[in-house]
Amino acid sequence: MAAIVAGQSVRLGADETAHPMDWGLINTIGTKALLAGAGALLLYWTINAVKLVLSARGINPLIKQFFTQVASGQVDGAYLLTTKNYRSHVNRSQFIRFLAGLQLNKYRNLKSGRPRVEDEQIILTVKLKSEGNDELPLDFTFVKLDDQWRIDRIRKPAAA
Repeated sequence: MAAIVAGQSVRLGADETAHPMDWGLINTIGTKALLAGAGALLLYWTINAVKLVLSARGINPLIKQFFTQVASGQVDGAYLLTTKNYRSHVNRSQFIRFLAGLQLNKYRNLKSGRPRVEDEQIILTVKLKSEGNDELPLDFTFVKLDDQWRIDRIRKPAAA
């Protein structure tokens, strides 16, 4: 039997012929390997998603507490929800100026996005919406200290 390999005719011996059953076996094994790989990837993604959800518990109540305190004028209480690291870089008057510059009083609704994990921190984009459909996105970075989430950074994301 002759086969063409790289443009050249090559003779196969009687014991070197490819049987259709061999190709079927290879195809079956390849399909099973592909499905096993896809299943492993799905399992890995699911486990990491569950770990993220479980580890992020407590962040939404913290955000709610932060904005409730700001809205009720308890700026010091909101400031204390931040980490010592944050407070070492942003003093109280800078914090108040930052909040005043955001003009939070014109926003009524808050929607949080999907959390992202980076270096033991969770970053969450929160979108504040006004009645006129103006939107203010804020990136909050959270760290866990003594089993409690704290705000380590607040910033306006760069315009896309």
